[in-house]
Amino acid sequence: MSSFVIVGSGWRARFFMRIANNFPGLFDLKYVLCRSREKAELLSSELGVKTTLSESECVEAGPDFVVVAVSKGDNFAVASHWASLGFPVLMETPAGASFEELCELWELHEGGAKIAVAEQYFRYPLIAAGLRAVDGGLIGEPDCVELSLVHDYHAASLIRRMLMLHKLKKLPEFTLRAREYVYPVEETDSRGGPIKDGTVKDRGRVRADIDFEGGKRAFYDFDGVQYHTAIRARHINVRGVRGEWNDTVVRYVSGGHEPGMLRLTAAAVPGYERLMTRELEDMAWSPFVHMENAQDEYAIATLMLDMGAYINGGPEPYPLREALEDAYMWQALARALETGDEQGSGPRPWA
Repeated sequence: MSSFVIVGSGWRARFFMRIANNFPGLFDLKYVLCRSREKAELLSSELGVKTTLSESECVEAGPDFVVVAVSKGDNFAVASHWASLGFPVLMETPAGASFEELCELWELHEGGAKIAVAEQYFRYPLIAAGLRAVDGGLIGEPDCVELSLVHDYHAASLIRRMLMLHKLKKLPEFTLRAREYVYPVEETDSRGGPIKDGTVKDRGRVRADIDFEGGKRAFYDFDGVQYHTAIRARHINVRGVRGEWNDTVVRYVSGGHEPGMLRLTAAAVPGYERLMTRELEDMAWSPFVHMENAQDEYAIATLMLDMGAYINGGPEPYPLREALEDAYMWQALARALETGDEQGSGPRPWA
C-alpha cells in the first residue's frame, strides 16, 4: 500500500480522493492540504477525507509521495517546492507553463528528484487497446494521425505514442502550423451536469498540422466544447502502410494479404486488473458517453500504483521527458495561434 498527500482541493484533486476511497487496500490518503477552512470542511463532509490547512502536518505524516493538483499557474511552483523537501511528486498536467519552468523541472529530475506527471489518456482502456494493436505491428509502421479527442499537451502525448515516436532515443524535431475558427454551438453538458436551457455560445475550434522529423505527420482538431457535449463527436484515426485504427475498429492486411478487422474492447492491462470495473468493461465508444469519469479514475489509479514502484527504484509512471515535450508542444501551439506563424522545435535539454 502507498501513502500519499494531496495538495489541492479542486475538481482534478477529487479524482485522487475518490480513488483512495474506492481502493482503501491499495492507497492510504493521509491528508488533503487545502487553502481555506471552508473547502476543507466541504471535502471532509462530502468525501470523508482527512483535510488540513497545515503543510507541516502533511510533512510530519511522512507520505510515500505527494500529489500536486493545483491550478496550471501554480502547478510548477508547488511541485518544485515539494520535490525540494525530498518527497516524490506526482503532479497534474501540464508540467510547466513556460520553457524556463520545463528546463528547471528537468534540472531537478537530473539532480535526483523523483517527479512524475499524471498524463493519463494513453492509459484509457479503449485507447490502450488501440495503442497495443499499433505497437504490435497490426497496421504496419504508422505514418499519419488525425486526432479530434483531447486538447493541447494531452493530444501531444497521444500523437507521439500513436506514431510510436516515444520509442526513439531522441525526441524528433517538429514544425507546427495552427489556426482557430470560432463557431456558435448550443451547450448541452458541463462538469456540473446537463444543460437544457438552449444556451448558445461561441466556441473556438483549433486545427493544427504537425510535421515530424522523418516524415510522420499529425492533424490535430479540437473544439472547446468537445469534453462536455452530446452533439460534437470525438475521433481517432491512425494510418499505417498495412491498415488503419479508426475509433474502436482496426482494419488491417494479414500476413497472407487477406483483409481483417479487430474490434477494440476495454480490457485491463496485466498488472492493473484490480482497478478494472464492470462499467469500463461494458464501455462502448460514443459521443453521448462521458469517457472521462470512469476511464480517468482507472488511468490515474494505474499511475498511482506505478508511483509505488517508482519510489522503490522502478520505472517512471510516465517519463518526465515525454511530459516536458507534451508541454513544449502545447506552448508551440499557443504561439502559432497567437502569431499565425509556423513554429519549429529547437534545442531542449530533455530531448
